[in-house]
Amino acid sequence: MNILLLGGGGREHALAWKLAQSPLLGKLHAAPGNPGIADHARCHALDMTDHGAVTAFCNDHGVDLVVIGPEAPLVDGLADSLRGAGVSVFGPSQAAAQLEGSKGFTKDLCLRAGIPTAGYVRATSQAEALAALDSFGLPVVIKADGLAAGKGVVIAETADEAREAIIDMFGGHFGSAGAEVVIEEFMTGEEASFFALTDGATIVAFGSAQDHKRVGDGDTGPNTGGMGAYSPARVLTPELERETLTRIIAPTVKAMADAGTPYSGVLYAGLMLTEDGPRLIEYNCRFGDPECQVLMLRLQSDLVELLSAVADNRLAAIAPPDFSPDPALTVVMAAGGYPGTPVKGGMIADIALAEAHGAKVFHAGTIRDDQGVLRASGGRVLNVSARGATVRAARDLAYDAVDAIDFADGFCRRDIGWREIARESE
Repeated sequence: MNILLLGGGGREHALAWKLAQSPLLGKLHAAPGNPGIADHARCHALDMTDHGAVTAFCNDHGVDLVVIGPEAPLVDGLADSLRGAGVSVFGPSQAAAQLEGSKGFTKDLCLRAGIPTAGYVRATSQAEALAALDSFGLPVVIKADGLAAGKGVVIAETADEAREAIIDMFGGHFGSAGAEVVIEEFMTGEEASFFALTDGATIVAFGSAQDHKRVGDGDTGPNTGGMGAYSPARVLTPELERETLTRIIAPTVKAMADAGTPYSGVLYAGLMLTEDGPRLIEYNCRFGDPECQVLMLRLQSDLVELLSAVADNRLAAIAPPDFSPDPALTVVMAAGGYPGTPVKGGMIADIALAEAHGAKVFHAGTIRDDQGVLRASGGRVLNVSARGATVRAARDLAYDAVDAIDFADGFCRRDIGWREIARESE
């Protein structure tokens, strides 16, 4: 089976690494890819916003399955264009991808379907949003409705912070994503991520994880796209996973099917584990980043078989995903300045030495210059990942590898996995 993998970050490197292990794989193409993905796939300069060009590429290269990694092409309707041309796709339609593309859409669906989530108000103007603040206590959560690269969320501790966040969002701080705002009650508990595969009818669990959103140790500083993650999230017990499937995932899949917009792909539920059980924070319509990296390290099933079964509506016909019981952990090495303006162009060396420590280094924001030197090209640059008998063991392997990498402009958090490591010590 020939596959085209779209995307060029750490998530896509992890997917390429796992896809390449399948005996079902013929040729693996990637666009745009990155230097790490190039170890497993032939990389191409292909504009994902040009649906005609992507379709023509599939026809010219005999592509049997397209795997869409990032959320933006899904929200843009690329899956629909490809399916319309007879190309099999892993990833939801544009209508179904609204579960990530519009936080307000998802909140309204939860309200109709009785899915547990935070109380909320949707606002389409700054004046409306500011007026709505009076009905919420503090802290309060302010979210840009659309896609904002994981950064369009502000937890305001004071009324002034809440007003400032609303003014920033409607003032264009997050571009068109802030044209509408969702204001939510603040939920108390521990966050966890739960993943499921569905072809619109069958649903199978696909593991759990916890990530670290804030840039600094001790969960301090601004939110980022994610500074590290580990899997499984054992705080999400088997009982809580069943409750999540029954009360959150299954009603969502049914509601989408009933609306004539069946959801096909991976459904990533960000959860708050409250005293009253799991409540949905938000959905993502693709594998998380960096959660995908730790899931792929633990996955023992054939990823090609799983993704093609979802794309072809035959998920019920294959064995459910099988994961190693050993936990995996990933540490994000970011460029100085992130999550603000990152320092680009910094030289990176000794990745092979790092992997000799027992880790796997996924490229997230790297390029090779004209002399073949590896350099940083984004905010999150490397995902240094490892598996171990415990989270502590996986963490130690990952940080040993981090310390072996020569990346003078880079930094990372030094406390990834701290919650689970503390629980392991109890």
